[in-house]
Amino acid sequence: MYVYEKVRAYIDEHGYKQVTIAQRAGIPKNTFNAIMNGKRTLYADDLRAICLALNVSPELFIEVRRVC
Repeated sequence: MYVYEKVRAYIDEHGYKQVTIAQRAGIPKNTFNAIMNGKRTLYADDLRAICLALNVSPELFIEVRRVC
């Protein structure tokens, strides 16, 4: 599952409106829609803004491997 799919699923599961998250994240709604539909790349800065808007850690959506 791609990161944008995980973000979209989280938004849907929690009953958030995509337009509300886009506004909170400071991302134009057309751009946000394109990201959530896989038509535009989800950049790290976008993910950071979305996570701040959702008040969650990016690690919720990405697998972080720790090297010992």
